[in-house]
Amino acid sequence: MNNSIWFFDNIDVFQILCPHRIKEYEDHHNFSDYKKNEPIYFEEDSATKIFLITSGKVKIGYTLENGDEIITSILSKGQIFGEKAILGEDKRKEFARATENNTSICVIPIDLALEMLRGNKEFSVKFYKFIGFKFKKLERRLQIMLFKDAKTRLLEFLIDLSEEYGYTNQITGDLVIKHPFTQKEIGTFIGVSRPTMNILLNELQQDQIILFERNQIIMYKNKVKLSN
Repeated sequence: MNNSIWFFDNIDVFQILCPHRIKEYEDHHNFSDYKKNEPIYFEEDSATKIFLITSGKVKIGYTLENGDEIITSILSKGQIFGEKAILGEDKRKEFARATENNTSICVIPIDLALEMLRGNKEFSVKFYKFIGFKFKKLERRLQIMLFKDAKTRLLEFLIDLSEEYGYTNQITGDLVIKHPFTQKEIGTFIGVSRPTMNILLNELQQDQIILFERNQIIMYKNKVKLSN
C-alpha cells in the first residue's frame, strides 16, 4: 500500500503555517486550550477559522440521526483541521473535539490563512496535495469498511499505522509500532465495538501474528502481507 488512509502525511503543518513563527503575523493569532471531551466546534457552526494542533489530540467525526458518532480521524501535534473553510465551506459538516487534557490549538482566521497561503508557496503546494490526499484516504477507507471483515480491517489499519509510527527491529526483523492511540480509538477507526476489538486482538495474539501492548504493537516478521 503506497499511502496511509488514516493519517495526514508526514508534514508538520504547524512548523510551516503557524503565525507565531512568522514575525509579521505573530501578534495576529491566539492559542486556545481544551480539556478532554471539550468541543472545538460543532456540526453546523460557521466555518470561519482553521486550526493547527500544538499539543494533545483531536477527533473529527459526524453524528448520525440516532445519536451514534462516526469518527473519521484522530489528529495529533502538527496536524491541521477545519481546512475546508479555505475551500469555501460556510458551515461545518463535522464536529471536532479534544480527546486529551491540555490540548492546545493554534487558531487562524480564514482571511489571515488565505493571506498566508498566498504568500507561502511551500505551504500552498503541500496544502493542496493534502486536500487530494484526504479524498483518496476517504475513498480507500470506504472500500475497506464495505468489503472487508473486521479482522482484515484491523490488520489493514495496523499496516497503515506502521507507515506513520513503525520501525523494524534490527535483531528480530519484527515490525514495532510506537503509536499514540488507545484500543478504543483504534476500534472507532475500523468500526467495531470495544468487546469485538478485544476478541480480535486476542485472536491475533493467540495466532502469534501480533503482540499488543500499551502504546506499542509488534507485528511478527512475515506474518502479515500488504494488501493490494
